Amino acid sequence: MCSCILDPLTKCKAPSIIITTTTTTLYLFLSLFFFLTSSCSNGNCHVMEACSSASDCGPGLYCSTCPLIGRKQPFCTRGQATFPTSFVNGLPFNKYSWIMTHNSFSILDAPPLPGVQRLTFYNQEDTVTNQLRNGVRGLMLDMYDFENDIWLCHSFLGQCFNFNAFQPAINTLKEVEAFLTENPTEIVTIVIEDYVHTPKGLINLFINSGLDKYWFPVSDMPKGGEDWPTITEIVQSNHRLLVFTSDPSKEAEEGIAYQWKYMIENESGDNGVHRGSCPHRKESKPLNSRSASLFLLNYFPTYPVEADSCKEHSAPLVDMVNTCYKAAGNVLPNFIAVNYYMRSDGGGVFDVVDKVNGRTLCGCNTVTACQVGAPFGSCQNITVPSTSPVTNTAGSFTGYVQFSRSASAVHSPNCSFAAIVMAIIVYHIQSKSFKRTF
Repeated sequence: MCSCILDPLTKCKAPSIIITTTTTTLYLFLSLFFFLTSSCSNGNCHVMEACSSASDCGPGLYCSTCPLIGRKQPFCTRGQATFPTSFVNGLPFNKYSWIMTHNSFSILDAPPLPGVQRLTFYNQEDTVTNQLRNGVRGLMLDMYDFENDIWLCHSFLGQCFNFNAFQPAINTLKEVEAFLTENPTEIVTIVIEDYVHTPKGLINLFINSGLDKYWFPVSDMPKGGEDWPTITEIVQSNHRLLVFTSDPSKEAEEGIAYQWKYMIENESGDNGVHRGSCPHRKESKPLNSRSASLFLLNYFPTYPVEADSCKEHSAPLVDMVNTCYKAAGNVLPNFIAVNYYMRSDGGGVFDVVDKVNGRTLCGCNTVTACQVGAPFGSCQNITVPSTSPVTNTAGSFTGYVQFSRSASAVHSPNCSFAAIVMAIIVYHIQSKSFKRTF
């Protein structure tokens, strides 16, 4: 029998069934062995590698799909940012770039008010706490007077109603306060689209949330485009919350910085995602102005679609960063604001911010190539990640790690077809009003 296994050409008739069965069993065993050893699983999968569950992907990654680029089977995608200060620390705040979420409060599956069907669009997929833990450092919040309080809402003719309201703003601000308390070296920026008319309402909101102890004072902000204090100085002073408002009166009345004194910004919505074009927002100074030292790059369409975001956050985002870099007179953005920040073709906004920080902080093609304490332009031999990102894993990955919904469908919780139509009508009515928002 052994001779027949070793030499299948031997004329062995009686044991032939044994030969065939043993060979087949051995073949199947070896095939299974090589499959198990060559396939990734149990946290060993890298970016763009196939996954079958959330636990297959490594730290900072999640399992998702992107049918719009032909990837209908789940694969591992980045979901956690690299912390640039781990590589280059102590530079002025305005030398760094961060991920910002557009309408950070507008979260899928956020419960509507009791007995009310919410009629609006959604922009993000996880809580503000998870956004911050995953490396988001900028939040865009729309605040309104509503129900004798200040609420986070999508606008309908500049007002908050029960069908477009999300929650009291203090709830989200308390999430920020908890994060800053738990992470004493992190800095968070909040940009407010401000419809609050209650006297002292906004500043009292921040005091009541406990965030006043982290407040960066307006008096310390550079007024003429000069550099900001260094990251180290901001952390040492514990002024780790930067807040900007769209209402010019709030700076003198409540001590909240008027955004357009300190920040330039490109157009938002559909006008800001046209390939090869990067116009400045009408409230903003021209992008090549040197009288404001922070640059916010908006990159999100007017109508947010969850399934489209993975494609938007690939090559088109890279192209727009390059276009806006030229429009701003060779200045890279400090904040990149997006919808559905975790959706991408692999690296997404996380990779883009790594590239921006690498170019700005150390002259390298990615921040992970920067060498601590080395001269500018001294880079480690690390290419931009294509299979496995180098991320800071000091914190746990707590965002959505796998999306159970089909990525090919638009998810609108508590929103019927009629609701979607209503929301589109709302937008078109709003776009003809004096103040257009997204």
